[in-house]
Amino acid sequence: MKIETQCLHEGYTPKNSEPRVVPIVQSTTYLYKSTDEVAAVFDDPTKSLIYSRFANPTTDAVEKKIAALEGGAAAMCTSSGQAASLLSVLNICEAGDSFISSTAIYGGTINLFGTTLKKLGIECIFVDPDCTPEELDAAFKDNTKLVFGETIANPALTVLDIEKFAKAAHAHGVPLIVDNTFATPILCRPFEWGADIVVHSTSKYMDGHAVQVGGVIVDSGKFDWAASGKFPCMTEPDESYHGLVYTEKYPFAPYIVKARMQLMRDFGCYPAANSSFLLNLGLETLAVRMKQYVENAKVVAKYLSENDKVASVFYPGLEGNKYYPLVQKYLPLGASGVISFSIKGGRPNAVKFMDSLKLASNEVHVADIRTCVLHPASATHRQLTEEQLVAAGIDGGMIRFSVGLENIDDILADLEQAFAAV
Repeated sequence: MKIETQCLHEGYTPKNSEPRVVPIVQSTTYLYKSTDEVAAVFDDPTKSLIYSRFANPTTDAVEKKIAALEGGAAAMCTSSGQAASLLSVLNICEAGDSFISSTAIYGGTINLFGTTLKKLGIECIFVDPDCTPEELDAAFKDNTKLVFGETIANPALTVLDIEKFAKAAHAHGVPLIVDNTFATPILCRPFEWGADIVVHSTSKYMDGHAVQVGGVIVDSGKFDWAASGKFPCMTEPDESYHGLVYTEKYPFAPYIVKARMQLMRDFGCYPAANSSFLLNLGLETLAVRMKQYVENAKVVAKYLSENDKVASVFYPGLEGNKYYPLVQKYLPLGASGVISFSIKGGRPNAVKFMDSLKLASNEVHVADIRTCVLHPASATHRQLTEEQLVAAGIDGGMIRFSVGLENIDDILADLEQAFAAV
């Protein structure tokens, strides 16, 4: 299916012939013919490139590709997934505002939302992803500006009912932001289910090779920022940028243009050209890799569910899992390659098992071509309280197992010998 997107920086898109490989434009600056030409670009940043803190031709090509994959209007890459989550909120929230987030999200994002943003005067109202529509509706306040959730939560692997959250957000005149990292647009496209903004940690499946840290924000271009009257930052003159009105000047993707020309200008968390080049290589095999991740994960999940040393297995792609119906609805091609399971005996046995693995790497990463494993309570979610761990669906015996692309027999053999050591 061909997806048309309105691209930024048209002057830098090759018209007649294109290189087979996206070139690395290793430059911070761009030349102009006159002072007036520079001034015109500062009046309208979509006319050309200003500086590599805002945009770069290599990254621009990747942004267009990701926007097309998600079915969005425009995208902006960032230096990390955390930066993407941060800017996605700060773009429309300020001190005195609140927003709603599912509790089943990445531990670092919980800390970002619940601690760091709180210091900036922005309140995060956490809700159970399985809450009823009535409970979700009751969480909104007059100052609530957005709703946030993860398609497949890391590492709890709960599946977000996107339509339920979108319906609630839109009833209150605010957008739904969905972190689609684990699903990728190959398995799920949240815009088709009502989401308005999508974010990714591109360090995960999109890269797939653990060679670059990055993130991206994608604007659907469909949210009506003027309807509720809650977003003067989008509909009234921005005095920090010549008094322009984003919804009037850039109706195709006002959210992304504002994020780039206001927040990226001030924070400068833009990826290097070389990082974007490497990300593009990963994107070119994403569809093929996601299919194999799913196939391997199904075999591993079934093996774990039949192992008498395993207390529980959580993989939403397994029949009988509580989220299996949502997988059938939102992720019919599969639920990615990440499995959470708990070993009998709790934390001591989990640690013993992990330290006995030989093929699988014990590392702070996930969604790689190589199988990797992590103990969330000791690593990514270590800063959370016991109550927060429970809310995030994590216990001491839980292991996050990211199935790679190795031969499935080798993966199963590694699991077998590690269980023998427990």
